[in-house]
Amino acid sequence: MTIERIVLAFAGMAILLSLGLAYAVNLQWLWFTAFVGFNLLQSAFTGFCPLAILLKKAGRKTGNAF
Repeated sequence: MTIERIVLAFAGMAILLSLGLAYAVNLQWLWFTAFVGFNLLQSAFTGFCPLAILLKKAGRKTGNAF
């Protein structure tokens, strides 16, 4: 699995998890959803993704985006 797919899978999982927590526990979890969405948006324009940097250091292979 390439870094791009891992980043997208992690972002999707984080968004779904935070939405579930907002529904079940507290609406404050929606801030985490907004944080993940903001990081996805800024990485689309800048190419900077903290998770991608960590995965590169861990030895994962890259695709075209990162």
